[in-house]
Amino acid sequence: MNERSHSNTLAGWREWVQLPSIGVPWIKAKLDTGARTSSLHAYKIKVFERDGDEWVRFRVRPWQESAEDETLVECPVHDRRNVRSSSGHVQERIVVLMRITLIGREIDAEVTLSNRDAMGFRMLIGREALRRGFAVASGRSFLGGRAPKDVRRRNRGRPGE
Repeated sequence: MNERSHSNTLAGWREWVQLPSIGVPWIKAKLDTGARTSSLHAYKIKVFERDGDEWVRFRVRPWQESAEDETLVECPVHDRRNVRSSSGHVQERIVVLMRITLIGREIDAEVTLSNRDAMGFRMLIGREALRRGFAVASGRSFLGGRAPKDVRRRNRGRPGE
């Protein structure tokens, strides 16, 4: 699919997205133009070598406060970056390339792996991904629609579904 568009697709500050390249059918994401790179909640992150290349193995739990639908992922390491958190702390993170479906459009994005347990969203979509044809309406949510009701129920305990 063409990643660039002549017009922007309007998105809310939070959206349900899909990560087909790693087998995560739904995850709620915060769209954050203040963040450069996208970030995904990952844990048990282990780097290993496969056929002379650096790979990473990690687990994704798409739902807050639940192990339901946990996914084991293995993919090549794309890069390593120093990332400054909103609190000012700098941390080296592994970067992977990932396909993201946002409002029905597929884009490839660089995504850092980080433990986001303390954060309100398991995924953050940063401006590098958003500049591929998205405009964020800061006062709106879920312009791409909502995940099916049974999926939203698994994301229990979080306001606004």
